[in-house]
Amino acid sequence: MSESHQNLNQRKAQALPRGSAVMCDWYVDRAENATIWSTDGREFIDFAGGIAVLNTGHRHPKITAAVTEQLQKFTHTAFQIVPYESYITLAERINQRVPVEGPAKTAFFSTGAEALENAVKIARSATGRHGVITFTGSFHGRTMMTMAMTGKVAPYKQDFGPMMPSVFHARFPDEKKVSSEQALESLHDIFACDIAPHNVAAIVIEPIQGEGGFRVVPPAFMQALRDIADQHGILLIADEVQSGFARTGKIFAMEHFSAKADIITMAKSLAGGYPLSAVSGRAEVMDAPNPGGLGGTYAGNPLAIAAANTVLEIIEEEDLCARANTLGNELVETLTRLSQQCSAIEQVRGLGSMIAVEVRDAHTAKAVQDTAMSQGLLLLTCGQKGNVIRFLYPLTIPTDQFRKGVKILSEALVQHAT
Repeated sequence: MSESHQNLNQRKAQALPRGSAVMCDWYVDRAENATIWSTDGREFIDFAGGIAVLNTGHRHPKITAAVTEQLQKFTHTAFQIVPYESYITLAERINQRVPVEGPAKTAFFSTGAEALENAVKIARSATGRHGVITFTGSFHGRTMMTMAMTGKVAPYKQDFGPMMPSVFHARFPDEKKVSSEQALESLHDIFACDIAPHNVAAIVIEPIQGEGGFRVVPPAFMQALRDIADQHGILLIADEVQSGFARTGKIFAMEHFSAKADIITMAKSLAGGYPLSAVSGRAEVMDAPNPGGLGGTYAGNPLAIAAANTVLEIIEEEDLCARANTLGNELVETLTRLSQQCSAIEQVRGLGSMIAVEVRDAHTAKAVQDTAMSQGLLLLTCGQKGNVIRFLYPLTIPTDQFRKGVKILSEALVQHAT
């Protein structure tokens, strides 16, 4: 018989620091595709996907088989010491797909924050400049540099002392509150008041903000950033850690824009549940750091590389980009219809299956989340005010299970958002 959740929670409180917050008060026993079973036998439909890590679902059999095969060969050599062919193959595959201008090159790391850190290193090396501009509401990681880049104080930045210098925040365009013109004006204000454009190495933006509330960059604004970057010799970095690998209906969210980034960061669903991140970019930019300037002991772990090579195959074989659009369209239709009767629903937005619904306040969002969980549906909230419910179900979820989850969600919204 499994240990009670109460006992486990007591052990957790004694063993883990307070800052390591955990959303669920129950514990996973096993998971498969879009289903999680708890240690006390309950079943949950997973609309969280390990925070966007599981576009291919829990334990996809092809990924499990690929990792099992790699386990029989070797688990670690440190690629920078003893290389392996699978790393090169994955880089070649990503280089063929990543939407940058001209030939691309790719380096692998372990986490999304590592990818952003290294993207900044590459940009600084390539330009000989130090400044970095990001946006309000952004999330780029929890390291000292990526905390500074993140555009939200609580809980990510508060109480951690001075942030890294030479990082500045422009306003993110939000059709409800901040126009693209106002956002661009704030960028020019930074050039006028804080740092000269010829000292800026990179502008970093999420094509669709993740923690910021699934807010989509207006295409004209992305093009304006591209034009400004070109005018001043600044590199444009797209943070696709959360939006990549079929989530938005395309392999990369930047494929929705005519403007191209110079560097793209990725992680999360890249390796189907295994820790792997990457930085891809224009070859001449990626080649700027000297040999040894990029790397890491666990960077490009062979088990995760095996998983990622298989993820790319699954996305193509199961046409997960089309699946993302099909599921997302159905969800948007349902949420839009509900917005006619639920006065607390303020906006439905997103691309593909990177969809969110914004409600009146954080209290309403939390009530919907709690009610859904009591009915067996796992949801995540986000947004600067915590009033956005986001949907990150596996794109491999069976249609009947998806619709069951949407039904639970709909009932919770009617109960708390009307």
